[in-house]
Amino acid sequence: MTSTSTTTRSTWSNWAGSVTARPVRVERPRSVDEVVEVVRRAREEGLRVKPVGAGHSFSAVAQAPDVQVDLTDLQGLEHADPGTGRVTLAAGTRLHAIPPLLSHLGLDMPNLGDIDRQSISGAVSTGTHGTGLDHGGLATQVVGLTLVDGTGRVRTLTQEDPELAGAVVGLGALGVVTSVTLQLAPAFVLRAVERPEPLQHVLESFVERCRSEDHFEFFWFPHTHVASTRTNTRLPHDVPLAPLRRRQRLVDEVLLANGAFAAACRLGVHAPSLVRPVNRASARLLARREFTDRSHRVFTTSRRVRFHETEWAVPVEALPSVQRDVDALVRRHGWRISFPLEFRAAAADDLWLSTAHGRTTGYVAAHRYHREDPGDYFAAVRDVALAHGGRPHWGKMHDLDLGTLAGLYPRMGDFLALRDLLDPDRVFANAYLERVLGA
Repeated sequence: MTSTSTTTRSTWSNWAGSVTARPVRVERPRSVDEVVEVVRRAREEGLRVKPVGAGHSFSAVAQAPDVQVDLTDLQGLEHADPGTGRVTLAAGTRLHAIPPLLSHLGLDMPNLGDIDRQSISGAVSTGTHGTGLDHGGLATQVVGLTLVDGTGRVRTLTQEDPELAGAVVGLGALGVVTSVTLQLAPAFVLRAVERPEPLQHVLESFVERCRSEDHFEFFWFPHTHVASTRTNTRLPHDVPLAPLRRRQRLVDEVLLANGAFAAACRLGVHAPSLVRPVNRASARLLARREFTDRSHRVFTTSRRVRFHETEWAVPVEALPSVQRDVDALVRRHGWRISFPLEFRAAAADDLWLSTAHGRTTGYVAAHRYHREDPGDYFAAVRDVALAHGGRPHWGKMHDLDLGTLAGLYPRMGDFLALRDLLDPDRVFANAYLERVLGA
């Protein structure tokens, strides 16, 4: 049986519109055997292969030069063991589709980021994370995966295989991942407290609050002295829920967080002088709310305003200094930045290309409205982060190459050796991987 294939050279774009591709053909395999066939056929023709999930990476990590492998038809729950809390998901399964698959099992993903549009394989392969110093990124939940390597061989890695730590955050450079096995947590709920606070107080207390709370993060609108904090506390699954009322969610997330914010961003493009007063007005309208709901409904939010994003990982203790340095450079350059920055923290891990490898990590994410050029601003944020030992999020925009990245990742040499083993002929190469990993 062959996969669904099209040779129409239509243009593919990622969610942000920052990356496009015109592959020779698009393949939509429906099984592992069909993935093997796709890889072997492309290899015989001398074509390069790139798997793509939801296209939610802002970098060109999933840009397909020749054959794009669309994982849309590889979705769903393949196996579940409620006793151990382990489940195996097909690689193309979207994050937002996972909670319904788990509801009858009494299990939840231990942590999530604030966007759930990605595929599970794309999220773990690029090092997607949430927040909480006792909780690593999504990739730390992986206890096994199956992929088709550059020779067309099916490989299954488990915790007994030392290579698993290298293959999880694999950037699509090692093969086409077909399934992922996760270690889940017993179902739980979250009590969320969101409120504006003086920025200076939040910076002074940030590290301690990250250590004392289950999940703590904040947003900061440039040109203001206010932080919008979010504290999530983990509670047993059987506590009474007090979710947001439908009307309140509609007002907060649809009308204000997306509708009014989109209008403010468009206004900032045409009248940059208004960005500062609009941001200050927005800071005065920041939500004050408390609610208790299923974990995935609290972790994630709706993001309808398109944007570009760069994100950097630094030692958690450095994050307050990073905010102050970014604030200073925005003032120095006289930029008008309408989009808030996001500050989070996560646990250290031992995954070779994880941004949290070997250190407790703080994250700063900078955004720019998709109709604005992010170049100079993102470059300045990069320089600030690098001064604090920053590592770029693989799925977000950055311009570093292997020469710099090799000094930031102690296990980069091991990863490159694993790449030589699994993809010796660079079947899965593209321009982005050639820059960050070499030819």
